[in-house]
Amino acid sequence: MSEGETSLYLALIHHPVMNKNQEIIGSAVTNLDIHDIARMACTYGVARYFISTPWADQHTMVEELLDHWRHGHGAKYNPARKEALSRVRLVWNLDEIVEQLEKEFGRKPLIITTSATERENTLPWQELRERIGDKEPVLILLGTAHGLAPEILQRADYSLPPIQGGTQYNHLSVRSAASIVVDRLLGS
Repeated sequence: MSEGETSLYLALIHHPVMNKNQEIIGSAVTNLDIHDIARMACTYGVARYFISTPWADQHTMVEELLDHWRHGHGAKYNPARKEALSRVRLVWNLDEIVEQLEKEFGRKPLIITTSATERENTLPWQELRERIGDKEPVLILLGTAHGLAPEILQRADYSLPPIQGGTQYNHLSVRSAASIVVDRLLGS
C-alpha cells in the first residue's frame, strides 16, 4: 500500500448476480461504473478496485477503455482520470481476486458482501471501520443488477447492514451504494 491508501479493496461482481425475478444472470460492465467507482476509490484511498466479469468481449471493451485513459490520448487530456483508473484491475472471477490478495498479504482477505436485505452474518459499520484501521485486508463485494447471487453471499465472512433511506424504496445504483459504503467506512 502506498501513502494515503487503506487496506480496503472493492470488487464489482458482474456474474453471478440476480435479476429482478431472482434468477442468476450475468450483467454487462458499464462505462459509468468503471469511471465513477474508480474516482470515488481514489478520493477515499481505496487500495484497488476490481471489476470481475467472465466474458472475453467485456474484457476487451474494458481493456480498451482503460488503455485510452491510462496510456492513450485520455491520459494526457485528463491526468486526474488516469490517476483514478490506475486503481482498476480487471479479473475473470472472485477466485482470482482472492488469490491476488492472498499472495500479496500472505492470508485470505476478510470478505464482506453488500445487500439490500439484512443478513444473518451482518457486521456493524464501526467494527469493520476498526478492522480496516488495523490494516487487515478487507474486500468488499458489490453486486450489479439486483444483487449478488447466493453462491457469492455464502463465501462472505460478513455482510454489511443494508443502506436505509427514509422510504420503502431500496434499489440504489451500485455507484451510489459504493460511495455510501466507502464514506461510512473511511469518511471523516
